[in-house]
Amino acid sequence: MVLADLGQKISAAIHQMASSTIIDDEAIDKMLNTISIALLQGDVDVHLVKNMKNSIKTDIQNDMAGGTNKRKLVESAVIKALYGLLDSGVEPYKFKKGKSNVVMLVGLQGSGKTTTCTKLAYYYKKKGWKTCLVCADVYRAGAFDQLKQNATKAKVPFYGSYTERDPVVVAEEGVRRFREAKYEIIIVDTSGRHKQEAALFEEMQEVARAVEPDTTVFVMDSSIGQAAKPQAEAFNASTDIGAVIITKLDGHAKGGGALSAVAATKSPIIFVGTGEHMDEFEEFNTKSFVSRLLGKGDISGLLSMFEEKKFEQSQKELLKKLQKGDGFTFRDMYEQFTNLLSMGPIGKLMSMIPGLGTTGMGPEQEQQSKQRIKRFMYIMDSMTQLELDGDDKYFTAEDGGSRIFRIAKGSGSPIRAVHELIATFVPFRKLFANMKDFGPLSKGGNMEMSQLTGRQGRMNMQKMAQAFDPRMLQRVGGMNGLQTMMRQIAMAEKKGGGLPKGLGAFMK
Repeated sequence: MVLADLGQKISAAIHQMASSTIIDDEAIDKMLNTISIALLQGDVDVHLVKNMKNSIKTDIQNDMAGGTNKRKLVESAVIKALYGLLDSGVEPYKFKKGKSNVVMLVGLQGSGKTTTCTKLAYYYKKKGWKTCLVCADVYRAGAFDQLKQNATKAKVPFYGSYTERDPVVVAEEGVRRFREAKYEIIIVDTSGRHKQEAALFEEMQEVARAVEPDTTVFVMDSSIGQAAKPQAEAFNASTDIGAVIITKLDGHAKGGGALSAVAATKSPIIFVGTGEHMDEFEEFNTKSFVSRLLGKGDISGLLSMFEEKKFEQSQKELLKKLQKGDGFTFRDMYEQFTNLLSMGPIGKLMSMIPGLGTTGMGPEQEQQSKQRIKRFMYIMDSMTQLELDGDDKYFTAEDGGSRIFRIAKGSGSPIRAVHELIATFVPFRKLFANMKDFGPLSKGGNMEMSQLTGRQGRMNMQKMAQAFDPRMLQRVGGMNGLQTMMRQIAMAEKKGGGLPKGLGAFMK
């Protein structure tokens, strides 16, 4: 069972029990059995599932009281148990500025360790750290070439050798050079291993003694299922694992085995890889992950993505147009699509919006969505400046379809694709036309809790609801779901100040 299905089954079990009129031992057991089966099908270790089941049952029975909100109680107990399953309670090593922090990555053969090394270096490079890579994998054919190619693409310095066959010598020399050059994060890639290979584990320990890593990170393939636990235990017994990175956690991966294997290492998950591309790599946060798994979204994570991409100026201009009542144009739509594509996997973005999914979409759907957006952009590239700065009024039947024919021919698209773009544009235009009267946005863009609660809040929510497509409104949980979402945005805004960057794109 893939993670998206796992989240849906757990949510359905919670909802079914919480909506029943009587919550007794039989009802509790029924829900817990459903959740346990879902977790086992998701490859979570059977002993962990049993412990989690007992923990949830104990919490529910201890807290059950007259007048208690049953749904919140049940949901809270399950969420608490999921937190316990994924959170080791241990703080990972914190990199120190101005110091050479050495990170050694270890893991099984084929776990995606070399790719992860580059992703990790690239992630911190974007945040202003001076990062580099050392290839100490001297056994796998093409290991150094792969790291070299990835590092060149990421524009990260690297060290390795085609002639030296001793990984300890390569690792020690590479770390020495980068330490002398004052690099802040030195990432050492090691040979992949199996738990049965005692000699290779001994070599891993020798590399660790030579480079003296500040932290050792275990890279785990999410697709190995329940085999993750014994493998994690074997690595943890051979070296001091400081953190875990889980790879290949895309739409097809079960992932439960790898996620729950952190219990065997007593180490925190720090990152998850969701694909092969450099930007398909995200910092792991237990609360955000569980929230997204259960379809509750991650508003703070979403707004952080907008802020990180620095869409500030373009969104300010769009909001000014919105507040003045100017119409939404094809050029505005093009800019929003550009922003959306630059934010990384679309499935990840959708999973952060409450009601729009659990852990995202599969690679096939992801690719289809990207191609559809790109096709729309190619079509808009064939429009004139007048058409880009206008709306669908230029594409009426009065011109006999000549504009549509010209655009289709210029973009190499079928005429139906141009019609599809126009049909997609119309709801966007209506959304902005309605939102200009939405209180928090029409008054300068600062949302306060007072504007989302009480009589004023209800009025604002009604105006906001009019701006949404009915199907979209239903998927976010109706008026109540919309109000919850806007409150989350307001809370996130208070922490960061100012209107959330990219709110225009988010509202799509």
